[in-house]
Amino acid sequence: MSELPAPLKTRPLGRSGFSVSSVAWGMWRFGGEDLATAQKLVETALEAGVTLFDTADIYGPKSHGGFGASETQLGRVFGANLGLRAPMILASKGGIVPGTPYNSSAAYLSSAIDASLRRMNVERIDLWQIHRPDILTHPSEIASALEAAHRAGKIGAIGVSNYTVAQTQALAAFLSLPIVSHQPEFSALHLDPLTEGILDHSIQSDMAVLAWSPLGGGRLAQPQDERSRAVVALFDAKASETGVSRTAAALSWLMAHPSRTIPIVGTQNLDRIREIPQAYVPRWGRAEWYAVLVASRGEKLP
Repeated sequence: MSELPAPLKTRPLGRSGFSVSSVAWGMWRFGGEDLATAQKLVETALEAGVTLFDTADIYGPKSHGGFGASETQLGRVFGANLGLRAPMILASKGGIVPGTPYNSSAAYLSSAIDASLRRMNVERIDLWQIHRPDILTHPSEIASALEAAHRAGKIGAIGVSNYTVAQTQALAAFLSLPIVSHQPEFSALHLDPLTEGILDHSIQSDMAVLAWSPLGGGRLAQPQDERSRAVVALFDAKASETGVSRTAAALSWLMAHPSRTIPIVGTQNLDRIREIPQAYVPRWGRAEWYAVLVASRGEKLP
């Protein structure tokens, strides 16, 4: 069987100059635990080889304040152990405003970046991403705000989340800095980045792909329909063959794509965080990789 290349444990974060782990840890459910537990989660992710930590100003459980809770908790962790910041490439996002719903005006982006820095108790966010596109703000205004933040040393690199290819290109046209990453929803059960040009554009522009919800929003863990069960059966076969978990097989399938996809794992379970290195074990042949794609599509390829 002709195998696809094994995923490397580190990958460039686009043209940012940063090298990051090929699996990221997402913090959308982080923020409701006590400080000792929060610190243990961060430490365990680092011990598992994760260096890219992805949060956002809107992340955090509603029971603990919702907006800002995840960043605030991470700031407490850094306050208790500042040494945990050094090995990280810290990513955050902004631009979602509950009730608005999106604001990427220069004034708002500037205030959002400053607020995130205060909450996390850091001087710089390595990768700052616009969380969702604000179609009412001209991309030149967005570019101006982001470049000002970069000149001030507040952000190290710029990324976009949930942007289309055209929206990304429009913003790039007004930036002197590269856009270093796309963050789309991407899993074996959500294939839009394969068909809408996100992965092709990322390869063309040397952008990293940070895949959110890489396990299909829990549908790979608990398949509820024929399509999900068909995909899970193939992942379970690969997991059994290679001695890893189903999760690891699903992540490795994403990582095998030549866009060098970086899945963002959102588990808050310590044992599952410790399993992250398993994702580097499976090797996919072309036929079996395409078999997963066919199972997800529910129809043969042309």
